[in-house]
Amino acid sequence: MLYAILTGVSLSMDAFAVSLTNGMTMKGFRFRHALIVAGYFGLFQFLMPLVGSFLAGTVADYIAKVGPVISFVLLASIGGKMLVEGIRCAKGIQNAAEISANVFTGGKLDHKKLFALSVATSIDALAVGVAMGVNPDYCGGIDLVSAGTIIGIVTFLICLGGCYAGRLIPRLSGEKAEILGGCILIGIGIKLLVEGLL
Repeated sequence: MLYAILTGVSLSMDAFAVSLTNGMTMKGFRFRHALIVAGYFGLFQFLMPLVGSFLAGTVADYIAKVGPVISFVLLASIGGKMLVEGIRCAKGIQNAAEISANVFTGGKLDHKKLFALSVATSIDALAVGVAMGVNPDYCGGIDLVSAGTIIGIVTFLICLGGCYAGRLIPRLSGEKAEILGGCILIGIGIKLLVEGLL
């Protein structure tokens, strides 16, 4: 069980960084927003090991190999859009009120964006599932569903904390928060890509 918890902590670090960015940039932040953001990341970190184990030896192996590229493309595209929006606003091309702060669009959560971020930050959990499908003792000998549940709960709690930690960061103007958030997402994407290629 301890190994599964440590695995969950390790797998949730990228999702934590994204949650931190969300907490920092979300306008009209409420507890329910943090629950939804953390719920997305926790759910995908729970599901991906199950999917990886179920598909072990088939397409999951291929997905695990190209996963870093997929994560990079998703994070870089979302981060790049945030970066462009922030720069356009800073230059007066775009009204600051029109900026959608990360997963917010028009004051509401953007579920499509949250879905993409959840997939991008959980592909490494798919690889863990593949490893568990090949070697059942990979996660300390506990069964796959229990391991996935622990990983999902750990991720949920860490991301919930990440959203609130982001609120403690001194508030930035809309365009500055958008630029910083975009840079963070692109940075995470590059990190995942480099780790996958090494």
